[in-house]
Amino acid sequence: MDKKADFSNPKYYENRELSWLKFNGRVLNEARDKKIPLLERLKFISITSSNLDEFFMVRVASLRDMVHADYRKCDIAGMTPKEQLAAINTHTRELVNLQYQTYNRSLVPLMHQNQIFVLDAYEKLNEEQAAFVDRYFEENVYPVLTPMAVDASRPFPLIRNKTLNIAALLSRKRESGSVGKLPGKKEGKKVTYEFATVQVPGGLPRLVQVPSEDGLGVTFVLLEQIIEKNIQKLFLNYDIICAYPYRVMRNADLTIDEDEAEDLLKEIQKQLKMRQWGEVIRLEVETDIDKRLLRILKSELGVAEEDIFEIAGPIDFTFLMKMYGLEGYPHLRYEPYKPQRVPQIEPGTNIFDEIKKGDILLHHPYQTFEPVVDFIRQASKDPDVLAIKQTLYRVSGNSPIIASLAQAAENGKQVSVLVELKARFDEENNIVWAKKLEQAGCHVIYGLVGLKTHSKIALVVRREEEGICRYVHLGTGNYNDSTAKLYTDCGIFTCNEAIGEDATAVFNMLSGYSEPLSWNRLAVAPLWLRSRFMSLIERETRHARAGKTAKIIAKMNSLCDEGIIAALYEASAAGVSIQLIVRGICCLRVGISGVSENIMVRSIVGNFLEHSRIFYFANDGQEELYMGSADWMPRNLDRRVEIMFPVLEERIKEQVKHILETELADNTKAHVLRADSKYEKVDKRGKVLVDSQARFCEEAVAAVPKPDNVYKDRVFIPANA
Repeated sequence: MDKKADFSNPKYYENRELSWLKFNGRVLNEARDKKIPLLERLKFISITSSNLDEFFMVRVASLRDMVHADYRKCDIAGMTPKEQLAAINTHTRELVNLQYQTYNRSLVPLMHQNQIFVLDAYEKLNEEQAAFVDRYFEENVYPVLTPMAVDASRPFPLIRNKTLNIAALLSRKRESGSVGKLPGKKEGKKVTYEFATVQVPGGLPRLVQVPSEDGLGVTFVLLEQIIEKNIQKLFLNYDIICAYPYRVMRNADLTIDEDEAEDLLKEIQKQLKMRQWGEVIRLEVETDIDKRLLRILKSELGVAEEDIFEIAGPIDFTFLMKMYGLEGYPHLRYEPYKPQRVPQIEPGTNIFDEIKKGDILLHHPYQTFEPVVDFIRQASKDPDVLAIKQTLYRVSGNSPIIASLAQAAENGKQVSVLVELKARFDEENNIVWAKKLEQAGCHVIYGLVGLKTHSKIALVVRREEEGICRYVHLGTGNYNDSTAKLYTDCGIFTCNEAIGEDATAVFNMLSGYSEPLSWNRLAVAPLWLRSRFMSLIERETRHARAGKTAKIIAKMNSLCDEGIIAALYEASAAGVSIQLIVRGICCLRVGISGVSENIMVRSIVGNFLEHSRIFYFANDGQEELYMGSADWMPRNLDRRVEIMFPVLEERIKEQVKHILETELADNTKAHVLRADSKYEKVDKRGKVLVDSQARFCEEAVAAVPKPDNVYKDRVFIPANA
């Protein structure tokens, strides 16, 4: 194909929102896989629901804002915001229907076979269970509830985002009382019932265990059913006509004018409160809800017909995550995997001495995150450490890294921390940590105006005999010791002088807006990273045209940048072999004649969340490998502070190449993108089964020398399962 071919045709691209829904469908496929243990399958049902909630609160909300603003520009796939919303609605309904079919037809019968019962009707309780539930309501639930009636003197209350509620129609026991009006009826026509609502308390467990029949297994009743059964006790002067649960999803996409905000911290705190008042973008109700009740909810909440989802089962499946830890059923889930120690770092050793011996690769969660925590902990106490600088995007609820940074400042070290306040849904948590660090004496930076700081970098400046030495940790994932047990990420410890100089330049840029004229080894967004990626891809294209070895392997979370995709198309057309491992969104299409015939895309969805970003370029035999914090998305390349770093030592290059090769060989958890934009599981007939995540677990266990390795023969999932 001609070098100047036009790759802007919308038919070459997939819409990012529909691609994301396909990803969530792949998550749901794990719940449908009969080879996976029951509680693991319930976990994936829960994850699917949680994913969908965030998708609506952010992505659908953003599209809704565009429609309200009469924004009609098409995306790279040629769809207007209005067309995208319509398509999302159709595909979401298909996904939700499949989700509930999976639960009702496959998982509930399996639960019953294993003596696990979640009663879907209060009437199924026996006499002992009913007495237990009534007592539970009186002692634990009733004191917490706040019933809210709606009439002329009491307006419709705020229904908070994502909360489960129960709506009821009431009729007065005495006809002399005031009456309400039913929305949609003729003005002035009086009816003999009123509307009321009560929020299901989020502070109480939604799954309430009750005595089981004959003491066998476990039996649960949902909290909302307990409240429904006893709702009469909340409205003593009324008869209950009907009561049904419902839930609303609101626009939670924060709009912050940073240029006008004198204090970013206060502005974000104010905007967080406004999340509860956002426009309702989805209303979930039970399929058999009374139509009169539904009309009231629709009218009062201002919900369009297309935004109402009638649910054939319990609303909000996130409660199923609680069942994952159910005691007494170890055979219904994988054996928990314990992250192994990093072979190069002996417990109790000085981590700086170990890094001095050579760069160290970390591969989480197969290897423990503890060395990263210990890196900051040791630095906070080491009398030779002069300064610690770090970026924080998402940290755990009780972060040991935060504690060490605070301790370092109290010990008189210079500590500079960039806390990204705009990390979506972690804003409140990050505000708390920022204040704590400031109180300890740390210099805290609240991100940059107009940009999110998404890079993962920590710098320790140490005084040694030969002079100042800079130790750096660079990673693909957050400094979060909790998610490091669930997300697959890579990191490198190094004291490479050139990288140390670049790390200093990064923090000077973040704290003082001092942009370096050039970089030694790092590539930093938003000013330099896009051009670096483009030049690397274009170099492979030139090699292919010259008949030289040309190949690209790239692993990331999402791929939706038009410029990068067009460059990949051009490389493919020139003959570059391109293998992409993209967990989630992929707007690139494969199999287009003369355009993407040399591109293969796969997505791995397994027990851990694939999160690392790795980039390989063959470069005519002079292989180059990079890792970083950025996906190939416009926001990462143009609107965030991101870092891509090279893998320099040959020993570590081989380790990283092995990660890519193993994932490309995965035929158990991998889905491959077809030319029709659908994903299908890899054909494994006649092949040795490869589960990349299981294999990495086995390799991490095998790499730890005995006798330290007490976990030698125990892996959370067999490789050939």
